[in-house]
Amino acid sequence: MPEAPRTAVDKALDLVEAVARAPHPPRLTDLAEEVGLHRATAYRVLLDLVRRGWVLRAGDRYLPGTAVLQLSSSAARNSLTAIARPVLTELSARTGMMANLQVLEDDRSRVIDAVRPERLAMITDLIGEGLPVHRFAGPLALVAALDPAARAPYLRPAEAAGHPLQGPDGLLADIERAERTGFAVEHGRNEQPVASLGRVVSPTSGAPVCALTVVGLDAEFTPTRLLELREHLREATDTLRRLLTAPGASAPSSSSSSDPANGPT
Repeated sequence: MPEAPRTAVDKALDLVEAVARAPHPPRLTDLAEEVGLHRATAYRVLLDLVRRGWVLRAGDRYLPGTAVLQLSSSAARNSLTAIARPVLTELSARTGMMANLQVLEDDRSRVIDAVRPERLAMITDLIGEGLPVHRFAGPLALVAALDPAARAPYLRPAEAAGHPLQGPDGLLADIERAERTGFAVEHGRNEQPVASLGRVVSPTSGAPVCALTVVGLDAEFTPTRLLELREHLREATDTLRRLLTAPGASAPSSSSSSDPANGPT
């Protein structure tokens, strides 16, 4: 079947996306070549995008416009939460543990959703809380997925708390281990009887989008059980990655999931 011709919306979105992902502000010729449009056509579409604020023209180069900047991080998080909620629900059901969704912030991660089984009601869901890298598996997995040069801000809270960075039990060794294995494990730090296992979701090259974490009682994280949890978590993160990268993807529905606005159950 021949490929359907691109609509005006397709052309506009192709150009907005090309401007947004460019490592340096591109010129008209660069954009037209990247999206496969005639130079004159690309110019006409860019004029409309500049007029509507989706693209900003600076001399002979183009940058993301104010309309793009007005798409707040909270709106993006709402979309991420809606897409991820059925995945969290299934992950919690399959493991019998709490499953949460985290994103990176300036120097830590933040829990933006969680699904918690009734039997673990004594473990706080931490929704809305900022988590430092030296205490939780979620931020540890996220920081381990960053370029080493981008990790410095996340190490500072650990240093301020007196947590060691060097040595076999230091934070840098934990980060290296998580980077090498693809999983971050946290066992009852600060004498708490809680353990967690985290893995990132990285749909494209660059910084990870989010992390999924399973949380439960440390006594249940036996070596055999940990292998099972890794497989469940791998499947869940792979599923979420596919949902986030599928063209035209929308938030999936799940009859067993609860309303994110009402919090975890």
